[in-house]
This record gives sequence, structure tokens and C-alpha cells, in this order.
Amino acid sequence: MNFIRNARLTSISANPVKHLRLMSQLGDLGSGAGKGGGGGGSIREAGGAFGKAEAAKEEEYFYRKQREQLSKLKDDLKDEISFHEEQIKRHQEAINRHQQRVTDIDKKE
Repeated sequence: MNFIRNARLTSISANPVKHLRLMSQLGDLGSGAGKGGGGGGSIREAGGAFGKAEAAKEEEYFYRKQREQLSKLKDDLKDEISFHEEQIKRHQEAINRHQQRVTDIDKKE
């Protein structure tokens, strides 16, 4: 189970942009119904210039959406890093206080 979980995480996190691009290009975009048998709507099913333009708009939408998601993820990770750095600072201060107390106790003995 761990192998499958780790393999899945590795494949997702390795290069998410590459994976999403490959998934969206199952055939020639805008050339009609896809390989899966489902249609992409009446404009895309018709093919031609309008189908290709619609497919390009759809690709651009998902590309921008993915960029937004990656940007938000990056910002969230930066926030987490800051939080943990602050915790490290507080813990180091607590360690120093406790070490000073031990030193003070040793001096009294």
C-alpha cells in the first residue's frame, strides 16, 4: 500500500504541468469528438476553425487555472515555512531559558 501511495505522490508531484498537458491532448484538439466517445460540445464536435478556437480557449482557461492553483500552493507553503521558522525561534528561546536555569541552579550548588 505504501508503495502505491508513494508512487502516486511521486508521479503527481514530479511535474504537474506536464501531466495535465498530456491528459488534455487525447487527439488533435478541436478536430471533432474525442477518442473517448464523448463529445466536447456542439462546436468542438463540428471541428474546423471554430472547434480549434474553442479547444484553444479551453486549454488557455485550464492553463491559467492551473497557474493560479500553483501560485496559491506556493503562497501557502511560504506561509507554512514562516510559521515553522517562528516556532523554531520560540523553541530555541525556550531551550536557552531552560539551559540558563540549569546553569543558575548549578552555580547555587
